[in-house]
Amino acid sequence: MNLLNTLVVKTLRYIPKSVIGAVASRYIAGETLPDAMNKVRQLNGENALATVDVLGEDIFTQDQATESKYNSVEVLNAIAKLSLNSNLSVKLTSLGLKMEKQFCIGNMDEIVSTAKRQNNFVRIDMEDHTCTDDTLEVYRVMRSRYSNVGIVIQAYLHRSEGDIRALAAERTNVRLCKGIYNEPPQVAIKDRVGIQQNYLTLLRILFEAGCYVGIATHDDVLIDGAKKMIVELNISKDKYEYQMLLGVRDEKRKQLIAEGHRLRVYVPFGRDWYGYSVRRLKENPQMAGHVFKAMFGIGQ
Repeated sequence: MNLLNTLVVKTLRYIPKSVIGAVASRYIAGETLPDAMNKVRQLNGENALATVDVLGEDIFTQDQATESKYNSVEVLNAIAKLSLNSNLSVKLTSLGLKMEKQFCIGNMDEIVSTAKRQNNFVRIDMEDHTCTDDTLEVYRVMRSRYSNVGIVIQAYLHRSEGDIRALAAERTNVRLCKGIYNEPPQVAIKDRVGIQQNYLTLLRILFEAGCYVGIATHDDVLIDGAKKMIVELNISKDKYEYQMLLGVRDEKRKQLIAEGHRLRVYVPFGRDWYGYSVRRLKENPQMAGHVFKAMFGIGQ
């Protein structure tokens, strides 16, 4: 089946969008804000926290970026109105990062200030390596103004240890993930074991600096490695949380919660689900088998 999964991944662009959508429905809350809020309410009922992401990135006009800003503010307002346990994740390219940085900062300021008034938190997602420096710059501008904002670092980038050491010195709230974008070898570690080792190195730096960490992974090597480190360093449960994607390893999520760990689920929603779905399928070829089944109605 591995060969078939790899073949499906390589031919995703030729697969009908409706087929991708049939598979993606497990990993995306829906297209509307009520869809997302219903999913968050369900997760909260299972003792999971959430972070909501309005899908959409690489926009090309200020009107689109402004709409994206209002969508994020609307999410925060809905979370507050419904008293849900969720924060917000945002991608800066959806707010105009690649058009004009100051315009993006203005959009981000409105989002973070809204969250601040509501006693909520905003996580700035990390995108491909061409955005890393600008994303960190915008984060630091926001952090100079507000305390309720955090950043993401991708463990597969060669530069990440330097970034982590600088952020650790600032006692930053960091979501640590492996990384999903297809980066060149001069930029990123390409082998699985190397990425795992770097992830655990970065996690230790953050823990030893006293940072709050979102341990974002579905990898048992990293989940178990983090558990051992938490015990070794005597990290209290209010200094970290595990984080997982919606629809991925639900049983492991329930197990971690049952063990007493805080766990947050990344809940994406919106009309722009296709690009997100394709990236996830490329990251996890095992999921591609579901595409094959959807194409031929197997198990329907």
